[in-house]
Amino acid sequence: MPRAAWIVLCIVGIAIVVSAALLVLVPGPGGGPAQFVSENVQVLRPPVNGTVLKNFTAVGEARGTWYFEASFPVQVRDPENNLVGQGIAQAEADWMTTGWVPFTAPVTVENYSGPATLIFMKDNPSGLPENEDAVEFPIVIGP
Repeated sequence: MPRAAWIVLCIVGIAIVVSAALLVLVPGPGGGPAQFVSENVQVLRPPVNGTVLKNFTAVGEARGTWYFEASFPVQVRDPENNLVGQGIAQAEADWMTTGWVPFTAPVTVENYSGPATLIFMKDNPSGLPENEDAVEFPIVIGP
């Protein structure tokens, strides 16, 4: 076989090996857990449809307008809309802004395991319906 043919064959072989390695080592789109993103709240943990323990911490960012006195409520509800858990999201930085403010929210679930909805509620000390807002996504409470 001529030298040029060997060079082309080696280059093609190397390209095949590199392509195969990239397919195995680099995750494709949708390969990881889905994060929750909305206009006012972004949740890094837990992921959408993720399984959590009865005591877990939600981590993310919310617009400063969602906080009152640096916090806002978090609820967990079962498929029948019963309140099975709750917590308070606490700002980790200056919350008096319209920008993104990181939060952590320790959440405790009592006497329940199975599918649930994690709800982040805009703090509304006025109680006025026009100031209410919430975002939610499904999770699973582990045993």
